[in-house]
Amino acid sequence: MTGMKDMSVVFGALSIAMMVLSRAGYFSDIFRGRTRPHAFSWLIWGTISAIGFAAQVAEGAGPGSWARGFGSATCFLLVIISYFRGEKDIKRADWATLLVALSAIPLWIATKTPFWSVLIVCAIDTIGYLPTVRKSWHKPHEELAPSYFMSSAGAALSLLAIRNYTPSTWLYPLVLLFSNGAMGTLLLARRRALTPAA
Repeated sequence: MTGMKDMSVVFGALSIAMMVLSRAGYFSDIFRGRTRPHAFSWLIWGTISAIGFAAQVAEGAGPGSWARGFGSATCFLLVIISYFRGEKDIKRADWATLLVALSAIPLWIATKTPFWSVLIVCAIDTIGYLPTVRKSWHKPHEELAPSYFMSSAGAALSLLAIRNYTPSTWLYPLVLLFSNGAMGTLLLARRRALTPAA
């Protein structure tokens, strides 16, 4: 049992390291003027990551929750940075996405069943991608694809770091594993599609 606990700490530390690399690259690209984050996506992700982190801690995820805590804190930092260096072309669809995502939070609070609660959290987090997807469809070079792939890897490592597997501890990072990977893949595909043939 002690060995298992030691491994969860190792995987938890690796998940944090992967998230640090992900955010370091993203922050660096922002301040170089290459990446322009969409504040609405990061606000949704920060809020939901905070809820997911709290749920994981309450359900005994142990080191498996570390990446979510770090992720939530840096999401809120990115909201602030986005105000100064982020996407300024905010559409009605972005406002609609933000309102839908935030209005679902009371539903999460009202839901008493852990399984349904985590499903709602996962749905809200996925909705949070829509403003960034809309922007990236036309401006794929304004997002850093490797950052999303590293976040996906961080989610995978956090799954291995969980000490108590319940839907509240493993489902959210599993969704993040796929959603971040899909976002990175979309960015690469759109860049290729928009690059003129030689």
